[in-house]
Formats: sequence, C-alpha cells, structure tokens
Amino acid sequence: MRYSMSHTPAAYQQQLDAKAERLRALFAAFNPPALEVFASPAEYYRMRAEFRVWHEGDDLYHIMFDQETRQRIRVDHFPTASRLINDLMPKVIEGLKPHPVLRRKLFQIDYLSTRSGQVIVSLLYHRKLDEQWQAAAEALRADLRQQGFDLQLIGRAHKQKICLEQDFVDEALEVEGRSYIYRQVENSFTQPNAEINQKMLTWARDVTRASEGDLLELYCGNGNFSIALAENFERVLATEIAKPSVESAQFNIAANGIDNLIILRMSAEEFTMAMRGEREFNRLKGIDLSDYRCNTIFVDPPRAGLDPATVKLVQEYDHILYISCNPETLQENMAVLGETHEIARFALFDQFPWTHHMEAGVYLRRKG
Repeated sequence: MRYSMSHTPAAYQQQLDAKAERLRALFAAFNPPALEVFASPAEYYRMRAEFRVWHEGDDLYHIMFDQETRQRIRVDHFPTASRLINDLMPKVIEGLKPHPVLRRKLFQIDYLSTRSGQVIVSLLYHRKLDEQWQAAAEALRADLRQQGFDLQLIGRAHKQKICLEQDFVDEALEVEGRSYIYRQVENSFTQPNAEINQKMLTWARDVTRASEGDLLELYCGNGNFSIALAENFERVLATEIAKPSVESAQFNIAANGIDNLIILRMSAEEFTMAMRGEREFNRLKGIDLSDYRCNTIFVDPPRAGLDPATVKLVQEYDHILYISCNPETLQENMAVLGETHEIARFALFDQFPWTHHMEAGVYLRRKG
C-alpha cells in the first residue's frame, strides 16, 4: 500500500463517510435502523504486517508490491502498521545485516504485535535452517531484547518451523473497563485492528446485554467474542475447527476466569449436522446439546459467508448476532434471514482504513 500525504484526518473522514453510504445502500431493502459507525485510528492501527525482503548487494530492506502496477516499493516506514512494528522494522534490518547466515535466502519478514507490547518476528526462508542459523538468530533476538523489545523470534522454511522460545504472544484488550487476556498464535487468525476489535466487542456486549438463556457461537477462533460475551448469558457453547485457535481459546478461558463457556473443535457444517441429529461425533461425548437453551446465535464467518445449511440453522434462533468481513455475502445471507428476522442494530466497523474493505455488524430479532 502506498502511503501519501492525502492520508489526513479530513481525507479519512471522507472515505469513512463513503463506506457508510455504500453500506446503507447495500442494506436499504432490509429497512435497517440508523447505522452506527465506528472509526479507526487513521494511522498505526494494524497489529500485524508482512513484508517481502529485497537484497541489493550488502544492503537489504522491506518491500511491498503496488497491487495495480506490481512495482516494487521500498518500505522503511509503514504508518498502516502499529507503532511497535514501525519502531522494530529498522532495528530488525540493522540486526540482520552483520549475519550472512540470517540473510541468505531470506525472502519475507512477518510481524505480529500487541497493545500489551509483545511482538513476534517471523523470518521466512527458501532454504533449510540449521544450527548455525539458530545460533545467529539467538544473538539477534538477544540484541533486540537488549534494546527493549519484548520479542519472540521464529524461523520458517519448507516443512520447518524453529521457535527460539514460543510461538505466541498475549494481548490485552480493554472492554467496558475490564482487561481481557487473549493468547495469539503466530500464523493463526487474529483481528488485525486492535482498536476496532475493542469497539466490536463493546458493541456486541451492548446489543446482547438483555439476553436470556444461552449463546451458541460458530467460528469462535481464539474465543475473541465468546469470552467477552459470556457475562451476558447463562452459558456459551462455541465451535472452532482450527486446532491452534482452539488451544488458544482454552488458555483464554482459564486466563480470564470464564466458567460458563465450552469450546468444541468442530466446523460449522459438522455442528449443523450434530444439531439436526444427522450424525454423531465423538467430540460431543458428555455434552447434551438438547440441554442448552440457546435463544441467541453468534456468527463471524469467513469472507464466503454462511453456507445454505448453516443459514437455515441460524434462522432457527430468535436472536442472531452476525459480524461480517464481507458485507456482500452478508447481504446474500440476509436475503434468507430477512424472511424471518428484522435488523434491530446495524453497525460499520472500519477495520481496514484506506481500503474498500468493510466490517459490518447486524443484530437480528425474529419478526413479530
């Protein structure tokens, strides 16, 4: 992404207003209430970033490619990424330069930062990593830590991953005056914009505050929403298919002292079959699904949205909380959900400033 002087507060508000108008137009047929718009910081908002590495003689530096022209752009400063990433980028480059074993066939550097000050740097290679690499990497990590960075360093190559200590960081998010701990694993999904994530969690808690009974959540990831929402429900039953995310969720449940939340390692499609009695799963042994009084369902699906079977399952609940990173597929799902439900709350979360991407939220209640 090319960063220019046009990225001013006034220009940011203009692009946010344009997104809001697009979202209102997209859902006008469903007669939604007033759109609630949640702005992002205009700079230093993205908690993770990936850069290719360009080698030029004895020099090397971060690069990105212009999506339209495919031209190479040198990146020494990247105001889209967090301040922690920006502070670290030149230090990593300078730390790599004296170590030929660290530079050889290095093609990418990934950063995962947190509001809590912890950060992971992943070095990606087109070659096998050996003991020499590890010794040099440990020296680099020690140097960066001595400079004040609370840093984990990871080396990746084909079918190879070397963690010098651990492959996770622990984030702290503030929601309604409480600090929640979230373990985030390298190379697993996390919400990229921490400030907007806090606003999404606060909004989700607000719209479900008067809820009764239990909550069912599909696609729960590391428990990002389910942990913050647990206080509003008697019990929470959540599903996630990715093993690292499930393990992180289990840690997060314990770290935050949540005692009414169970995470199942299942896909949304598998859970739909289990709910309908179409198939039995060993993973559900000891759990009586019929014992839950889930009046509310929460979904935060991938960009493709909900598959037809899951849409029909979701439609069976009186209250539906749907967070979408792709309003077009949310609109497609609403064509079905709108037959039985109406939009009670409607929100735009500017997760991705300076891009056309939008994050939308709807809270639906059964008609009549």
